[in-house]
Order: sequence, then structure tokens, then C-alpha cells
Amino acid sequence: MDVYQLLLLQLLAHIITDYTFQTDKQAADKNKKGFKSKYLKWHILVMFISSWLFSFQLVFVFGALIIASTHWVIDGFKPRIDKSKLLGRYSFFIDQGLHIAIICLVVWMYTSNFQMNTFIHLNINTKYLLLGLGYLFCGKPANVFIKEIFKASQIEFDGMDKDDLPNAGRLIGVVERWLVLTFILIDQFSAVGFLIAAKSILRYKEETKGFNKTEYVLIGTLLSFGLAIGVGILVRTF
Repeated sequence: MDVYQLLLLQLLAHIITDYTFQTDKQAADKNKKGFKSKYLKWHILVMFISSWLFSFQLVFVFGALIIASTHWVIDGFKPRIDKSKLLGRYSFFIDQGLHIAIICLVVWMYTSNFQMNTFIHLNINTKYLLLGLGYLFCGKPANVFIKEIFKASQIEFDGMDKDDLPNAGRLIGVVERWLVLTFILIDQFSAVGFLIAAKSILRYKEETKGFNKTEYVLIGTLLSFGLAIGVGILVRTF
């Protein structure tokens, strides 16, 4: 295992903790109550365990403690950032940026002062770690990322019909991003254009209860495809 593999494993632990093992209800409660949230301590415990386990090194327990404790501080103060008129719209990106910066710093400090010594024999291919990280990000994290871009851009749509299925829309977004990522990885860029054309067959009413829905859907679609294409290019590059 080298420093790049350790960094990718820690990013995987972060995504799994913040998105896979955390429900929308738990995230909303933490964002509202901060340190007073009953879910925060459990979230930090999961962060510590996943960070330590994904390092595959006993000595990294100290690094996992730093990552988890700073995670607790950042998440605890996040409600105050949310209330800021200047930074409130960007609280999600500030939160995630700080988490990732600390992970990078801890990994660099650890590899600079300790020797890699995994407690089990590992023969990890960096390519597969990148693939796993790419597909994982294109799932729920990308959905949240797009939602926060709408929030930061002050784009809202309240005209959703009672027959609309927001969860189905999220699932469609995940599947399309996985398909786009797969097409890029197998060097089938033309298939991405075909997928975009196929999705354009879907037609939405121009107005729903006085709100224009077409632009809202178009922005979400472009962001979804853009994220998947960006991730695919990054994975191919590295």
C-alpha cells in the first residue's frame, strides 16, 4: 500500500460514512441541531471505525481519531454556517471541503512519520480503488451535490405534482450517471451522446401550477451528466 492508495481508501471511508451509512433524516437533524443532535455522536463513531478499518493499519488509529474528532467539530458548527447570510448557501461545500482537506493532511502527516504496516496482506490495485470511488460518488453523493448546487444558485421549484416521484428521479439520475461513467471508461463516448438524446425524448409540461419545470429538469440533467463525465475523465486520467 502506498500513500495514494491510503488516501483513496480514506476518501471511500468518508463517502460511505457521510452518505451510505447516513440517512436524510439523520443528516437533516445534524444540520439543524449541530452538537445537540442525537445522531452526531453515532455518526462520528462510524467515521472513526470506517477510517481506521479502511486504513488496514493499527497505528492509523491516531489518524482516525483526528479525522473523527475534526469531523465532529465541523459538523457541530455547521448549523451556524447555515445561518450566515454570506456563507449559508455554501455551507455544504465548505463542510465537505474541510473534511477532504483534513483527510489529505492526516494521510500526508501519517505517511511522512510512520511506515506503512498493514495488519493483513493487501495487494490493492489503485485502478480498482479509483473505479470504486468513482461509481460510489456517482450514486447518492452526486444527488446531494446537485441538490446543493441548486441551493447555492438559489434555484427552487415548488410546483411538483402529487403524482411526481422524486425518489424515482433520484434513481434515474444514479443509473444514468453509472451508464455515462461506464461508457467513458470503455471509450464509448458516442454512447453518451446517444443516452442524452434518448433522455430528451421525455417531455414535461411547460408549466405546472404556474412554475416552469423544463428549465429545472434541464439544469439537473446537465449537472448529472456533467458530474459523471468529469468523474469518468478523472478516473481515466489517473
